[in-house]
Parts: sequence; C-alpha cells; structure tokens
Amino acid sequence: MAWSCWARLCSREVLSGRRCRGHRFTLYTQHRNGFKRAPQKTEPRKPDQESGSKTYKSSLSPPVQETIFYTSSPSLKHLVKPFFFTIGFTGCAFGSAAIWQYEYLKSRVQNYFNDARADWMDKLRPQKNGDFRKQVNKWWNSLSEGQRTVTGIIAANVFVFCLWRIPPMQRTMITYFTSNPASRVLCSPMLLSTFSHFSLFHMAANMYVLWSFSSSIVSLLGREQFIAVYLSAGVISTFVSYVSKVTTGRFGPSLGASGAIMTVLAAVCTKMPEAKLAIILLPMFTFTAGNALKAIIAMDMAGLVLGWKFFDHAAHLGGALFGIWYVTYGHELIWKNREPLVKAWHEMRSKSRGKGGGGSH
Repeated sequence: MAWSCWARLCSREVLSGRRCRGHRFTLYTQHRNGFKRAPQKTEPRKPDQESGSKTYKSSLSPPVQETIFYTSSPSLKHLVKPFFFTIGFTGCAFGSAAIWQYEYLKSRVQNYFNDARADWMDKLRPQKNGDFRKQVNKWWNSLSEGQRTVTGIIAANVFVFCLWRIPPMQRTMITYFTSNPASRVLCSPMLLSTFSHFSLFHMAANMYVLWSFSSSIVSLLGREQFIAVYLSAGVISTFVSYVSKVTTGRFGPSLGASGAIMTVLAAVCTKMPEAKLAIILLPMFTFTAGNALKAIIAMDMAGLVLGWKFFDHAAHLGGALFGIWYVTYGHELIWKNREPLVKAWHEMRSKSRGKGGGGSH
C-alpha cells in the first residue's frame, strides 16, 4: 500500500500564474447551458454589485465558453432536493449492495458443482500456448479481489473521459457531469461528476490512488459494501461541496473522483493508522497512515478557510469525514443492520418461486 499515489507531485498546470496540486478540482470555465443568463446592461457593473463568483480559465478546463452565473446567488432552499437525493441514493446503494451480496452468495452455492465440472473439462481440453483469451484470464486471475472490483470503476472513468473529447458532447458533459449548486440540474451530477475528469493527469492520479488502496479497502469492507460506500461517498462529498458553495457564495462547477477516493483513503488510514506510507519520489521518507490523514485534512481545512479556489476542498473534507465516520460507527449502524432487508427479499423471492412452480404443474 503506497502513500505515494496520493502525495506524488502533480504535473505543471498553471492557474492565474500559480502551480496547482491535488485531484478533485473546480472548473471556473463553464458552458452557458444549465445556467440562467444574466440580464445585459449597457453600463459596466461595479465590483461591489457582482455576485461574488468570478470566472477563471485553467489549462485543465474544457474549451467551452465562459459561464454567466445567476445574478442572485442560490439560497439554502436550493439544497433541499440535493439533501433528499443524498439520503435516498445512499439508502438505495446500501440496500442494493445487501441484495447483491445475497444473490451472489446464493448463486455461488448453486453453481458450485457446475464450476467444478467446468474446471475439470478445462483440464481435459488441449491448451493453446498463444491464446489471447488465456493470457487475459491469467492476468485477471492474478489480480486481487479489490483490484478486480475497481476495474469497472476505472473503465467508467475512462469512458467518461473519452466523452469529454467529443465536441458535440460538450454541452451535455457540462450540464450533467459537473456539479454546481448554481446549475439548473442539481441531483444527477452529484453522482455523474464523480466519474468525470477532463484532464488526463487528473484522471490518472485519481485512478492510481484508487487502484493502490483497492486491495485494502475491499479486504476491509467486502466487494458489495465497498461499492455502496464508494458511490455514496461521491454523492455525500458533492452535497458537502454544495453546502460550502451556497454558504460562502464561492460558486463554480466541480468534477472528479477524489471526494469518493478520500473516503477510501480515510477509511483505510483510520483502520490501519500505524501502516507505513511513503511518497513515490521520496521513498526514503516514511510516515504513518494516521499522520498522513491528519495532514491531508489540515491542508483541505486550510484551503476551505482561506478560499483556495482551484480544488474543491469541501468535497475532499466531506469524503474524508464520511470515511472516518463509516468505519468507526456507520458500519455498525448500516451494514450490520441489513438483515431485515435481506430477509424480506428472501421471502419475496421464495413466494415468487413458489407461484412460478405452482403454475407449471
């Protein structure tokens, strides 16, 4: 497990003459779609009359037109729908994960003998030395369960990254794959922006972190629970970002997986605080996971208080706090109380099977 994946140096990206470091960042260049157009005035606006949101351009930002924000900033009432969406989505994620685990275990028991027979038949078949499929299966089987689990997440991020490269998709990507409380679409981007990266380095850094910690987090939570936690963390961290932007008046669309990845990082570091981590470029310097987590939280707290605008520090903090809370208390409150749901699902499946069997006679 390498701390290097989170602390490795970023490539030289410049925003307003300053170097930038980190993963989840805030785009201050946006398409007009999804935002209310400010009324045009013949006279220039005074600085004290501005809404407090400024537009910045970054080399990491999509090549789209500048955003024109609301003349009146969104209020807390704009957070009602995202709040209920966060609660509902989180509940559905954990409920679906519990049912998924039940179905998987049941299917595994039912197919045990079929799998054994298939393995026996494979041994009887002549092996092809240059078979590409055999090489792929060998590579896949060499991965840990955690690495196999996050492969689908990484593939989804790569697919969305490719969509950013298609010019006709720019308007859709800005509307649905960046999150901003000033947008007309509030809920679906809370999840979709977690899989969205415009910069190749941004995506590569985030996916490297996820890949590096995948074995630890899946060993800790299990595959199904991890997926529920990861998806919920993306939505929760985005909601915290919404709250921060509305309360501070610092609006700007955000995208990236680092809010959810901070949950993974925080969960692992909280459970294994004495684990030794190192920076990839400075492997001779090691430190504990607990100290690394404290440093990251302190940096994001400073960024939030001081108003650093390039990265979404509120989303980072939201993800980190959710990860700490979940492995400390949330696991006991949510996952270990899934039995009533699984029992109800089992009874519904049994009744459905019984009705199907009765009709066949």
